[in-house]
Amino acid sequence: MLSELSIKNFAIIEALNISFEKGLTVLSGETGAGKSIIIDAIHLLVGGRGSAEFVRYETEKAEIEGLFYLDDEQHPCIEKLQEFDIDVSDGMMILKRDISATGKSTCRINGKLVTLSMLKDIGKTLVDIHGQHETQDLMSEDRHMFLLDSFNNDAVSKQLERYRSYFEQYEQTKRKLNSLTNNEQQMAHRLDLIQFQLEEIRRADLQVGEDEELLEERVKISNFEKIYKSLSDAYRSLAGDDCGLDHVRHAMNEVEAVSDLDTSLQGIHESVANSYYLLEDMTYQLREKLDMMEYDPARLDYIETRLNEIRTLKRKYGESVQDILMYADKIEEEIATIENKDIHIEATRKQLKQLEEQAMTEAMKLSDLRHSLAVHLTEAIHKELQELYMAKTTFKIMLDKQLGGVDDPVVDGVSIRLTSTGYDQVEFYISTNPGEPLKPLSKVASGGELSRIILALKSIFSKHQGVTSVIFDEVDTGVSGRVAQAIAEKIYRVSIGSQVLCITHLPQVASMADTHLFIRKQIEDNRTKTSVAKLKDEEKVIEIARMISGVEITDVTTQHARELLQQAHNLKTGAIQ
Repeated sequence: MLSELSIKNFAIIEALNISFEKGLTVLSGETGAGKSIIIDAIHLLVGGRGSAEFVRYETEKAEIEGLFYLDDEQHPCIEKLQEFDIDVSDGMMILKRDISATGKSTCRINGKLVTLSMLKDIGKTLVDIHGQHETQDLMSEDRHMFLLDSFNNDAVSKQLERYRSYFEQYEQTKRKLNSLTNNEQQMAHRLDLIQFQLEEIRRADLQVGEDEELLEERVKISNFEKIYKSLSDAYRSLAGDDCGLDHVRHAMNEVEAVSDLDTSLQGIHESVANSYYLLEDMTYQLREKLDMMEYDPARLDYIETRLNEIRTLKRKYGESVQDILMYADKIEEEIATIENKDIHIEATRKQLKQLEEQAMTEAMKLSDLRHSLAVHLTEAIHKELQELYMAKTTFKIMLDKQLGGVDDPVVDGVSIRLTSTGYDQVEFYISTNPGEPLKPLSKVASGGELSRIILALKSIFSKHQGVTSVIFDEVDTGVSGRVAQAIAEKIYRVSIGSQVLCITHLPQVASMADTHLFIRKQIEDNRTKTSVAKLKDEEKVIEIARMISGVEITDVTTQHARELLQQAHNLKTGAIQ
């Protein structure tokens, strides 16, 4: 749940700290007081699009910070945090978003800088905001398949994964076949090019590690004089007149002469003797090395030429010799494919046909699952709409196959287009009045009807989603009377399983609140400021009475407010199970 929210220099808000509780929290206040601005701040905090316009006038930046508690160790947010290597302890998570006056945005999760897309990925597992944008979302046909699949996300995800494993191979093979059947002239030009490249690489007769060995040898030859001089000096120091080896031999003999008189000297003698024989062996090796050394300028020229050849090939075909050889193997295979194009085309067509059948089989299973879900979801929506006084409304989920072209699979004489989500095309249809035909949802629903349909869907999907908080931004627009009461009860039902924040102008919704926050706008020093106050019991009565009557609060409206609160209390303690 969202526990604490801090807002600074955001729109008309100078500084605001709000504590949120579990259950249903209602935000009310006069129009323009800043209710929606608070929701906008939360939206930005969880990855919404920001701009410099949000920054309070004459300030450098807007700052939004929120503390979330994750009670469930299996919450999908945990997996995302681990994926982004973000530490979370004690089930606490702090999100922070700064927006500068220039429009630049900075995002942090638990103090770690993250990108906006990362913040958005985390945010969508925490907060689900429903307002005007979501109403437009519901009108979009593209969104309908997502909503249907969400009704049983686990089953759909598993089947979708099986389908996509074949679909991806199918698409890859389809591209391969298209490439093989491309323009003959293009194919001939491609063959000439890669044959030249292969001949150039094979002619070079490259060996893995060859360039490293040549570089090492070049260093030796280039520094021949220095190496020879140093080895010569080392040899003379060990084996020349009055050399180091003679002194070590003398020391060894002297210690040996007295080691019988003092047994503790035997260990010293052994160590000196070992050192002498080791130095003697090194002396022989130095002599052999000096005898073998020979300066060869022709070899140096060859190394430079060879390294230059390898560098040229690297620029063309790969960063290393191994990469070049791998590229050669690849184009050699491509040459064989082009030269035996007809054989490969036939083999690829057979492979494509097999993958097409496998993909279609899984797509049919996916479609069957969606048809089954559509039946259950339709029943659930009808039940929810009935409780929202839309009993005569007919809702139907239309599933059709997406029509394809000449290169797509054919089922029952019809060409079907496969996509990453199968072949289904999903659209919600509705008839709000008896006798009227079913029409697309976007063409027949009024504002009040859309509000109820959104709430019906949210009531159904809230149990299927793991979001921490659900926010309703005036989803009760366009309703009143008994419909308003039904909406209030629905919103409360959602709050039983999730923390719900709700902006409302309906007294029925406000009366169901577990926590009621009053948003007030005031002017100080010629600047507008927004403040938030948590209402006590008697203050709730006054605010609900104001929502009932408007400006003037009378004894009748006050009594009505008390009755609404009592009715809500009775519903919450007994009637809503």
